[in-house]
Amino acid sequence: MQVLRVIPFKPNPYMKIFTLLFTLAFTALSIVPEVATVDTSESTITWTAKKVTGQHHGKVPISSATLDYQNGKILGGTFEMDMTNLTVEDITDAGSNKRLTDHLKSDDFFSVEKNNKSKFVITKATTTNGKDYQLTGDLTIKNMTKPVTFPATVAVNGGKIIATGKLTFDRTHYDIKYRSGSYFENLADKMIYDDVELDVKLVASE
Repeated sequence: MQVLRVIPFKPNPYMKIFTLLFTLAFTALSIVPEVATVDTSESTITWTAKKVTGQHHGKVPISSATLDYQNGKILGGTFEMDMTNLTVEDITDAGSNKRLTDHLKSDDFFSVEKNNKSKFVITKATTTNGKDYQLTGDLTIKNMTKPVTFPATVAVNGGKIIATGKLTFDRTHYDIKYRSGSYFENLADKMIYDDVELDVKLVASE
């Protein structure tokens, strides 16, 4: 009578590693956020700069932007600003408007000829209700990058994701020191405050 030997099955250790890697990869893929392309024609960035004697405001066009969105929450995102088309909105006289616009684009301020793009990249988005956020990210101006944190609100209406917030940055952190009271004395009413406000509105589709 022939005796059959039963050889015990020994799992291949390489198969275990492969299975583990496959599981990790599948899990990672399942949590990748959806990237929503922002409609730049509906989205706006309004800048405001203040001085002792008043303030000025205008627009900075958004050249491109995205929002990382999943399960009703913003997880990240980015927007790029076209500095070459920065505008001044509060001065109606054409000559005065052009002088300020050109000055803002000069080396006294944003050095637009050398740095025609500015960019913000979200590195952390914190929310408890999916509507009110604390956004932290890297703001790049004149090829210099600094972290910035600001509050934002996200609403969904008619299939559109609308994110709004007021980002405030210190211009001197980007080597914009023209008439800054932090660097020059006795400016009196010629002083321009360091903080610049950006009112950001991003509109994307779900």
